[in-house]
Amino acid sequence: MLAAGGGIISDLSDTARETALTFGLNWPHFLSQVISFCIVAFLLYLWAYKPILKLLEQRRQQIAEGLENAEKIKKELQATEAARQEILNKTGTEAARLLDEARAIADKLREQESQKAIASAEQIIAKAREAAQQDHGRMLAELKKEIGRLVVQTTVTVTGKVLTPEDQKRLAEETTRQISA
Repeated sequence: MLAAGGGIISDLSDTARETALTFGLNWPHFLSQVISFCIVAFLLYLWAYKPILKLLEQRRQQIAEGLENAEKIKKELQATEAARQEILNKTGTEAARLLDEARAIADKLREQESQKAIASAEQIIAKAREAAQQDHGRMLAELKKEIGRLVVQTTVTVTGKVLTPEDQKRLAEETTRQISA
């Protein structure tokens, strides 16, 4: 095609010339607009596009750091949960041990208090028996005296004789000896 007399390139250049003439292309005007566009594009690149790219990169890094931190926090949370569970298990075991010890101590104290109460009751019973025996002995002595007095009085009444104090004493002692035997 090029060999046929430069047909394609010349056709394109003719078409461009015709289009330029049809639309009224003014080369100095066109070049000034291209230069203005390039300046605006360069300024937008410096003051808008670069800061936006920088901001996007910072945001991407923050998101990456956030994801890393979230992963670290997740691992720390799992470790904390495991430690918490271990502490709960230890605390439960320790609480059970302390409860068992407290029960054992309470049983021991209950047994000691029961023994003290039994000993105290036995002392009270022994004192009551002793007091009852003393009262019994005292009452027997009083009874013997009263019987002796009644015997003397009966003897005086039956015999009609006045007894001397020595006779009364002798008769009372004799009566006491016979009652004791």
